[in-house]
Amino acid sequence: MGLRLPSDRIYDYDVYNDLGNPDKGTDYARPTLGGRTNPYPRRCRSGQPPTTTDVSAESPPSPSIPAYVPRDEYGERKKEFMSHGRKNAILGNIIPLVIAKIYGEKNFYLAVDADNQHKNKSTMNIVSLDKLLNKSPILKTLSKIQEVIERTFKLDPPKYISRDAIWGLPDDEFGRRVLAGVNPVSIEKLKVFPPVSKLDPSIYGPPESALKEEHIISLLEGMSVQQAIDEDKLFILDYHDIYLPYVGRINAIEGRKTYATRTIFFLTPHGTLKPGAIELSLPLAEEKASSKLVLTPPADGTAYWLWQLGKEHVCSNDAAVQTLVNHWLRIHACMEPFFIAAHRNLSVMHPIFKLLDPHMRYIMKTNSFSRGVLINAGGMIETFNAPAKYCMEFSCSAYRDWWRFDLEGLPADVIRRGMAVPDCRYPHRLRLTIDDYPYAQDGLLIWSAIENLVTKYVNHYYPEAILVQDDTELQAWYNESVNRGHADLSNATWWPKLSTPRDLIDIVTTIIWTVTGQHAVMNFGQYPYGAYIPARPPFMRRLLPSETDPDYEHFLANPQEYFLSSLPSFTQAAQFAAILHTGSGHSPDEEYIGERNDLSSWASEPEILEAFYEFSLDTKAIVQEIARRNSDPRLTNRCGAGTFPFELLIPSSGSGTTGRGVPNSVTA
Repeated sequence: MGLRLPSDRIYDYDVYNDLGNPDKGTDYARPTLGGRTNPYPRRCRSGQPPTTTDVSAESPPSPSIPAYVPRDEYGERKKEFMSHGRKNAILGNIIPLVIAKIYGEKNFYLAVDADNQHKNKSTMNIVSLDKLLNKSPILKTLSKIQEVIERTFKLDPPKYISRDAIWGLPDDEFGRRVLAGVNPVSIEKLKVFPPVSKLDPSIYGPPESALKEEHIISLLEGMSVQQAIDEDKLFILDYHDIYLPYVGRINAIEGRKTYATRTIFFLTPHGTLKPGAIELSLPLAEEKASSKLVLTPPADGTAYWLWQLGKEHVCSNDAAVQTLVNHWLRIHACMEPFFIAAHRNLSVMHPIFKLLDPHMRYIMKTNSFSRGVLINAGGMIETFNAPAKYCMEFSCSAYRDWWRFDLEGLPADVIRRGMAVPDCRYPHRLRLTIDDYPYAQDGLLIWSAIENLVTKYVNHYYPEAILVQDDTELQAWYNESVNRGHADLSNATWWPKLSTPRDLIDIVTTIIWTVTGQHAVMNFGQYPYGAYIPARPPFMRRLLPSETDPDYEHFLANPQEYFLSSLPSFTQAAQFAAILHTGSGHSPDEEYIGERNDLSSWASEPEILEAFYEFSLDTKAIVQEIARRNSDPRLTNRCGAGTFPFELLIPSSGSGTTGRGVPNSVTA
């Protein structure tokens, strides 16, 4: 108990009672996450003093009482890299204000489009940002600023942007990114049509969707909806149930407007996904129902702009789920308890501690930093994501209703979503529902390499089940991870047992995959895919116009201006991009999967050294295989005219924001 000192090496558990700062006012108060009301994983206890206003809440770190982390695992080069990143973020807050002051928010976006009017919006033309920077006085000014940025702060522009993305993603790229973007883990096979909500109908109204067969029948190339479902041709991006409970509260915030969205995709003969219908739902609290609007691909000019706006709202939904659920919750928050328990229960010479050691590096320091400036009240996550002050409650609902450790491994996850079925005739014993699914294809290479290493390692130390069962340190580690680290879900029946070597292999492989391959996709693609805001807005400022709206005539007269006014302002967009750049980079001392600096500790065990050597060879082979796939014209979701290669799971990388590289741990 009590305040922790920097010299302490104490690992203990606590709830997330340090996200708010009620002493600054009620706007900065946040509910405690963890406990019966708001179930959540536990964090490492820091022992900060309580706030004056609410003794159950911890006060935020200060210069006099800095945040406590049991071990300062950031080396000097990592500290330098993070300090450099903070400079970039500060710069990203200053430069946009200057540009907006000179030219105005609206004019900047319109200038980017000035050279694009003659382009066919159905074609994806990939061009480096540099090639767009000499098209107007505004962009020339930005180019000069960019030179200063790159020379002084080494802040690189996004790797690629699309000429056509000023008005949102073209349909083909919109569909491709759910398979090969920064959030390729939300797409599901459609199993029931129309979709049905699981929310309480007494609060949210009838569970039936407004989507009808008539909305998508023209997409199905002569098939009925049921036939298309049976033949694995229909897929869905479904954010209805996670979003709808928050939509009313979000829309009451100034400058925030959102829907709960569902998007139906059709798998074309080319192996690509084509969006066929978007459902946008709003709650009608007084009527205990919801208002639902269905959009389909446009047949006229008005429908075109509504369709583009609808896709932007889907992308905004997707961005929040990626950041708050798939990235923060499933990786950062849910893995921390396993590492706290490892430090508390496993000796440093225990074989499982030694195996996990490089994969535990930085996560507690990173999460502490996140609680201080990212996920805290008024922090960057709330500032730049649609749920705003409800961001962490949003992630809490996903933990309560959806997260399961036994389904966090890659094979189990793709099976759960209907994106694969078990089949021993195929590589990795899985048949992908969509053959050209870059995330799953590349991810399974890394998963299998990890699983092979862990299998050899565990079978060496635990050749019999009794050795697993009688290892008191090992059993204490896993039991505490579940019963204290995930106390609010500890009674769930889905937790894996730890009784056999196979159980241990599955548990450890899942943990290592989550903090390596899964984190690489969620984190290091944020800037390359998300920094150009019209292609992936983190939030929207306006709903779609309806014929009864006062602004409807303005929308008809100038739909481009309405579209741009719905996006974050240029100032907000540029500030957000600077933050993404800071979080998406590799430090110079990054250690990548397949690399270890501690192999000398197994000098007397040649079997283990051989296993690590083979693992290193496997990761090098994965680099070559992904390069081959990215140049295979048959794989249209990663190769072809106007198509981005999928590089997020390439194991190796240089330092900086590269859009590739799989570190050994959660380093950012």
